[in-house]
Amino acid sequence: MPTPSASPLPSRTSLAGDAWGGFASMLVALPSAIAYGVAVFSVLGADHVAQGVRAGLVGAMLLGLVAALVGGAPQLISAPCAPAAAVLAALVLETTGGGASVEKITTVLVLVALLSAVFQLGYGLAGGGRLIKYIPYPVVSGYLSAVGVIIFVGQLPKFLGLAPGVSLASGLLAPAHWQWPAVVVGAATIAGVLLAPRLTKTVPPTIVGLAAGLAAYFALALGRSDLLHVAGNPLVIGPVGGSAAALFGELAVPPPLWRELTAADWRALIVPALTLSILLSVDTLKTCVVVDALAHSRHDSNRTLLAQGAGNLASAILGGMPGAGTMGATLVNLESGGRTQRAGVIEGLCVLAAALLLGRWIAWVPVASLAGILLVVGLRMIDWGSFQLAGRRETALDFLVIATVVLVAVGTNLIAASGAGVALAIVLFIREQAHGTIIRRRVTGRQISSTQHRLPEETAVLERHGDDVLVCELQGNLFFGTTDKLLTELDAPLQTCRFLVLDLRRVHSVDYTAIHLLERFEQSLAARDGWLLFSRVPAHLPTGRNLRHYFAQLGVVETRRRVRAFESLDDTLVWIEDRILDDSLCKIDAGAAPLDLADFDLVREFAADTMLAALRGGVTERSCRGGEHVFRAGDRGADMYLVRRGIVRVSLPLKDGGHHNLSSFGRGNFFGEMAFLTGSVRSADAIATTDCDLYVISRDRFDAISRAHPLVGVKIFARIARTLALRLRRTDAELRAIYEA
Repeated sequence: MPTPSASPLPSRTSLAGDAWGGFASMLVALPSAIAYGVAVFSVLGADHVAQGVRAGLVGAMLLGLVAALVGGAPQLISAPCAPAAAVLAALVLETTGGGASVEKITTVLVLVALLSAVFQLGYGLAGGGRLIKYIPYPVVSGYLSAVGVIIFVGQLPKFLGLAPGVSLASGLLAPAHWQWPAVVVGAATIAGVLLAPRLTKTVPPTIVGLAAGLAAYFALALGRSDLLHVAGNPLVIGPVGGSAAALFGELAVPPPLWRELTAADWRALIVPALTLSILLSVDTLKTCVVVDALAHSRHDSNRTLLAQGAGNLASAILGGMPGAGTMGATLVNLESGGRTQRAGVIEGLCVLAAALLLGRWIAWVPVASLAGILLVVGLRMIDWGSFQLAGRRETALDFLVIATVVLVAVGTNLIAASGAGVALAIVLFIREQAHGTIIRRRVTGRQISSTQHRLPEETAVLERHGDDVLVCELQGNLFFGTTDKLLTELDAPLQTCRFLVLDLRRVHSVDYTAIHLLERFEQSLAARDGWLLFSRVPAHLPTGRNLRHYFAQLGVVETRRRVRAFESLDDTLVWIEDRILDDSLCKIDAGAAPLDLADFDLVREFAADTMLAALRGGVTERSCRGGEHVFRAGDRGADMYLVRRGIVRVSLPLKDGGHHNLSSFGRGNFFGEMAFLTGSVRSADAIATTDCDLYVISRDRFDAISRAHPLVGVKIFARIARTLALRLRRTDAELRAIYEA
């Protein structure tokens, strides 16, 4: 449905603006409320039109008063609405077809309204205001369009003045059945509603249309004296009764009537009441969103539902029409200056005054005039813009949902349409998920490596076995609708790789079908001495499930199986690289003797020109226990460290107390070169992962040696530059793999 664009609202003093807003919104809500009540009860016959008028009046008054007093959305005006009329009219037709008495049908209508109000109160108390907003828009659009079609088709007989018993199809094909005074009055009303915005900005279009219909009716009455009588005149709504006793004299459902309902009758009320509550809630919240955009306000969705439930409950108890926060009356309230809940209270009081003081005059309102108003309402409720969706391949399925809801609603009822629409939307969602890829990126061991720096001979081995490693970052929902797609995409790589890494950081949900697929992956890999590895398994999914606990419960990760889980992707890659090096008999034993200075690539060729002895004068030794800090971020110091034995991890501390691993350095590597080159404070922590032996090159001593032996400085800086260049090249390759995967 199109949404009005935000525009500057008139500024008035609060009380005066609320008074004008309440009065103006009453002028819009009252004719519509009467029309909706007539639309429901006229299905029972012409004798029940006055009952429909009373239901519309009571609903407009109590909804306006009670909903405004409870609050939630200060500018909202609540009144009987089209979805309520459509659902209840369809229910009357369905119940009448079953042979029920008029008294039982009336009882059913009131009880459905009562249950619907109770459901709305439950939504508000349970915090359902946020959940109802997640009903798919195509379903909502289909609902509203279906309501528009049902209202339009239902009002055509009244517009044409067809006699009871004459079907719409035969009446349309036989103009002899038409009552031309009704057609003229209805046409005049429609013309007034459509032309009103061009004639005046002050008077609401429905009032202009109603006035045009009344003028046309009395103009026709000048030539037909029978039109000047209320009693027995099928073209007017007839006597209403203008006393308070007539409006509120008794409860809508005397106890003896509802006590006669069977358990089957009560069960039959649940679905229509649930459908009505959802439609009214969605209609209300949709109006609130528009109001927030116009008034730069923010409504409380849960309290708003409580207010609507309370208003509908009060209305149902006294036999009034149910309703919602209505767009037309609310926008008129805003444009007229209404800003607080007082406007809604004033609107309800104005309806009461009109019912008590103008009851005898309301009897002269032509039925065809109300039908004309509802024909315009029905046409405007149809989402005509949705037809554009049918012509686009990307949105054709959304149009299918809308069309399905409309066709099912018109062919059967809105209750069946609600189930069909939601079911089809779920199917299309699953289809959309299944067509999208669950793999966000996929890289091999040739494109990505751990942050642990390896010796040249180790790096060469890892590059040769790069295709043995496949890293897949998954995303979205891993469930029965996407598992086949994942199996298809990984079927070929699973035949060649030994290590399959599934990064689960971006996964939103996992079901049992996905668990079964993971077991198949593990079995396939184990047959080739391979491993299934999980990294970054989230403790809490958006669904609230603890995925680690879920895996543990189902035995996905067990020591007897070839499956492992790691806290980070880097830990996973380190584990894989260590196994590859172990299998290739290349990995240097961490317990081997510490390297001598001459064994480091950093000082290669120094022995040939006697510079190594000069460098040793600036080198000291240091040992660290596993877990000990070599240095911390923020420390001052310009020393560079050479790892003789063990592993040192360099990590970046984060504000939340966590850290991000930057690199790990093993035997033969060096770290701390940034502060060594720049003299700035340390930017990261260096922690011994295992027991370590280090050589420490002091910058002060190194500078003194370089002054005495310039070639030492030239060679060291050249080797540092080359190593940094290789590290950057490797980082570039990994970044390219990330963005191109």
